[in-house]
Amino acid sequence: MSSQHVVIVGGGVIGLLTAFNLAARVQSVVLLDRSDVGRESSWAGGGIVSPLYPWRYSPAVTALAHWSQDFYPRLAERLLDATGIDPEVHTTGLYWLDLDDEQEALAWAARLHRPLASVDISAVYDAVPVMGGGYSRAVHMADIANVRNPRLVKSLKAALLALPNVTIHEQAEVRDFIRDGDRIIGVSTAAGDILGDSVVLAAGAWSGDLLGKLDLALPVEPVKGQMILYKCQANFLPSMILAKGRYAIPRRDGHILIGSTLEHEGYDKTPTGTALESLKASAVELIPALADAQVVGHWAGLRPGSPDGVPFIGPVPGHEGLWLNCGHYRNGLVLAPASCQLLTDLLLGDAPIIDAAAYAPGGRLAM
Repeated sequence: MSSQHVVIVGGGVIGLLTAFNLAARVQSVVLLDRSDVGRESSWAGGGIVSPLYPWRYSPAVTALAHWSQDFYPRLAERLLDATGIDPEVHTTGLYWLDLDDEQEALAWAARLHRPLASVDISAVYDAVPVMGGGYSRAVHMADIANVRNPRLVKSLKAALLALPNVTIHEQAEVRDFIRDGDRIIGVSTAAGDILGDSVVLAAGAWSGDLLGKLDLALPVEPVKGQMILYKCQANFLPSMILAKGRYAIPRRDGHILIGSTLEHEGYDKTPTGTALESLKASAVELIPALADAQVVGHWAGLRPGSPDGVPFIGPVPGHEGLWLNCGHYRNGLVLAPASCQLLTDLLLGDAPIIDAAAYAPGGRLAM
C-alpha cells in the first residue's frame, strides 16, 4: 500500500469511484463536494451503459466504454455485497430506430466485432409491443445494460463511509489550490485548508472554472440536460429504445426515463415547461401509451461538456501533484469504471489498463 494522502475534488460517480479504487491502495482519501455527493450529472442522467451512438465517437471513448461495459456487472455485485444497495445493472438491450447513419453503425460494429445488427422492424414490434408506429428500420445490440444511477451513487457513498481511511466532506466548495512552488499540495475551502500528496480534480462541469484558478484553460463547461420519469407496470417496456436523439429507459420496477435535452445555459438547472412538453411529445411518439401516464419526475442536471467527449485523465504538466479525471460530457456513467481505474493506475505508477495517451492533459490545456 502507498503512503499517499489523496484529496479528491468532486463527489460525482467519477470522484466516488476514484476514491473507492484508491482507498484500497493509499493511506487516506479525502473527498470534497460543493453540494451533496452525486447530486449533479451523476444523479440526473439516464444510466445507459453505452454512448448513445457509439460509432460516432473516437477510439479513445470507445476503449473506455468497452472496458467499462465488461466491468459493470462485477462492480454492481461488489457494491451490493458490501452495502446491501443494488445499483441495478439491468441488461435490456437497445433498439436504434430509423438511423440516418445505419450503414456506418454496422460497419463500425463489424470492424470492432461488436454485436450490433440490423433487425426486421416487425421483430422489434413483436419484442416491444408498446412501441409507437411508423418506424421502418432498426438496429439492435442485445447486451447493453442500464445502471440505476441514483442507487449507484448511494451504494458508492455507503461503501466509502464504511472505510476507515476515507473521509467525505459535503457542502465543502473548493475555493482554490494550495501551492508550494510548482507543486499542488492541497485545496482551500471555507472550512479550512486540506492538504495531500496528490489532488485529483473530478469536479464535473465545475472543473474548468477550478483549473482556471491556476491560469489553465480546461475546455470543460456545463451543458444542461432535462429528463422526465413515468411510472408504469414492471416489464411494461422490455428494452431501451432510441429514435431522433431521444430515448426511453426501463427500470426493473416499471419506472420509464425519457431524455434528454441538450442546452447551453451556463449553470442554470431550472427545469422548464418548454422542455417538459418536448420530452412528453417524444415519450408519446416512442410509446403512445405514455399519453395516459403521469409524469412523476422532471429534473435537470449539468453535464461536463468537453471537445469530442474525450475526458481528461492524468497529471497536469507543470503542476506536480495535480491530476485530472473530468470532462466526460454525456458519458460519465458509461466511462466511469475504466476512467477511474486508469487514473488509479497512472497515479500509483501501475501498468495502465489501456493506452493513456489520448486522455493526457498535456497538450490539451491552454496555459
